[in-house]
Amino acid sequence: MQQLVCSGLSVGYEGKPVAPPIDFAVEKGDYVCIFGENGAGKSTLMKTLLHLQPPLAGKMYFEGMRGSEIGYLPQQTQTQRDFPASVREVVLSGCLNGCGWRPFYSRAQKQRAAEAMRMMRVDGLAARCYRELSGGQQQRVLLARAVCASHKMLLLDEPVAGLDVVATKEMYALIERLNAEQGITVLMVSHDVEAAVQYANKVLFVGKEIFFGSKQAFLQQGGAGRAFGGGHEHL
Repeated sequence: MQQLVCSGLSVGYEGKPVAPPIDFAVEKGDYVCIFGENGAGKSTLMKTLLHLQPPLAGKMYFEGMRGSEIGYLPQQTQTQRDFPASVREVVLSGCLNGCGWRPFYSRAQKQRAAEAMRMMRVDGLAARCYRELSGGQQQRVLLARAVCASHKMLLLDEPVAGLDVVATKEMYALIERLNAEQGITVLMVSHDVEAAVQYANKVLFVGKEIFFGSKQAFLQQGGAGRAFGGGHEHL
């Protein structure tokens, strides 16, 4: 079942595209890794999929879900790392889109947040201040927040950026579990091609030309090597 279809999608700013038109379709349960050079339009694509900015051209539609049902883990800024709130409050904020006009969280939403914290192994940190946590702990909290927002699709923008080797391995394992055990569709932007592609079943490469297809097809074409070596124009 297709969850997301993009046809001739052009993304950019002030009418100027940052990448060629993109065509791809995401099936329920896919794990899609998005690679490309700096400035190629990966984060811009994410913002467009989240309706944070309009596409320049082309079509984009979601099947059986609304834009508000997408969980999002953005790249962190220093201001966000210093956010003075408890872990529980940060995770619960992922439910805000589902509150409507209610000025409080429902019992079901609180249970959902508790389950998300348990899955991400941060339930023991619920009362701790978010800014006091390590980088790896903060990313697990933000992943729990994204899961609160959606059990259907997660958009992850460089989720392991700045993490040490142990925290990176743990983060990848948690994302893989969400995809394999919970059936949550994952679209993940990453510069860590060799590691991230191990978990994907599909690859979207954004560069001078666009590649979208299975991980096997990407690797058979020398995709990972080209991504590192700058020869991606042949993909």
